[in-house]
Amino acid sequence: MEFDVQYISFFVIQTDGEGTDSGKRFRHFQTMDGEDYEDSPLKDFLSGEFARIVKRKAERHPPSESVPTKIGRFRVEPGYELDSNPDYNLLQRLRTADTAERFHGIADELVRIYMDTSAVRGGALIAVQATLSKLFDTPFLFVLKCDFESKIARIADERSLVANVEMAISARTIKSIQYPHMPEEGMLEPWEVKIHQASHARYFEDFLKFVSYERPLPEVMGEQVLDMVQQYMEDKWRDDASPLRKEEEEAVEIWAASEKRELLERWTPEQVYEASALLVEQKEDLGLSFKLGGVQVKGLLTDFGRSLHFARHNGKYVAVIEGDAFQFERGLSPVELLHPPELAQVMEVIGTSEPEAEAAAASDLAPEDDGDVPW
Repeated sequence: MEFDVQYISFFVIQTDGEGTDSGKRFRHFQTMDGEDYEDSPLKDFLSGEFARIVKRKAERHPPSESVPTKIGRFRVEPGYELDSNPDYNLLQRLRTADTAERFHGIADELVRIYMDTSAVRGGALIAVQATLSKLFDTPFLFVLKCDFESKIARIADERSLVANVEMAISARTIKSIQYPHMPEEGMLEPWEVKIHQASHARYFEDFLKFVSYERPLPEVMGEQVLDMVQQYMEDKWRDDASPLRKEEEEAVEIWAASEKRELLERWTPEQVYEASALLVEQKEDLGLSFKLGGVQVKGLLTDFGRSLHFARHNGKYVAVIEGDAFQFERGLSPVELLHPPELAQVMEVIGTSEPEAEAAAASDLAPEDDGDVPW
């Protein structure tokens, strides 16, 4: 995936101190056309970076709010077109600039707007217009931000050994804006922009004020589950306004608002399978994680009812995971040497609370030497 650079502008942002009261200023170093870029050190510095940005995967509904790479969509009022969005207009003008002078002028405007955001840190900001000529005639726009690296040194001479390097930047920590988004090779989405930033910061979300981002997938799916629960409650109680209904509704509200939730014990397995199937239709690899006692289990929602089963036995909850083979990683443990007993034998142990009973049952679970164990 080779990009041909048409224009590139290089700016340096400097800040004095921390916070909103710190002094902020920027300086334009150079704007080059594609020919000058080919012979500049910037080409080596950015080698392969554009392809990495384009290939970096992002989901419209990310797994969490703090993911570093996001897909944003330009916001417009109902009935208005894309060119009514100020962020789109700024990026599009840079993307279609046809001279180095015009590109520099618009890039200067972009940097001035970026300087007004709360997340500004010192570093280099680079605006690039580049074409993926094998696929498109129209160019991409990349906005790259490299923060200054602290405690950078270079080998100096025999006497001083090392010397401090001021204003050092690294391609390793580049934040980026890509417009337009290319969801698949050969397909452009003019309504979407892809950003990549440190997960704890909001560099470009503060900058692109008229771009919105879809809610995280767990939030979306959670809302759908609540809709299913609400429909279940309506079907169950219908016009019944008894205190029992109010009590159940309050219990469900408390459950839904809790960060650490317990098993609610309201639906049959068939109802759970049906509701899960509706969610899996939208996204096959939906995760399922839970903790039973002190043991954490992670899998997929599609595992439930197939290779993962919940049950109760002797007053205890039981999670049964079935499969053809165990696989262990990292450090060795004695568990890996186990010759497993039959499930029926294990069920006899579940729910026993006396330590003596536990020990006796564990002894009973030891398999007889019937020749099946190779050692």
